[in-house]
Amino acid sequence: MEKETQHTITLTNRANLSVTGINDVDAFNEQEIVAVCDTGELIIKGELLHIEELSIETGLLTVSGKISSLSYSEKFTQTSVLKRLFGG
Repeated sequence: MEKETQHTITLTNRANLSVTGINDVDAFNEQEIVAVCDTGELIIKGELLHIEELSIETGLLTVSGKISSLSYSEKFTQTSVLKRLFGG
């Protein structure tokens, strides 16, 4: 049985977000970031969102901007941004 990566979220003053347990980022722009974790997709919505750090090796994602909502979806998209960028 494969072990799930621990998934944590830390949000400071609705402006700085740190998330662990991230496997990939499917889509991103200044209003929305779709990150993939073992339990589904994490959808981060807000204004002027910026990915400060993304490490697939450690599973860390840090985001700055005005964060208005965090939600989960069971749906996984077919092709991730990294796979499209690197031809996977």
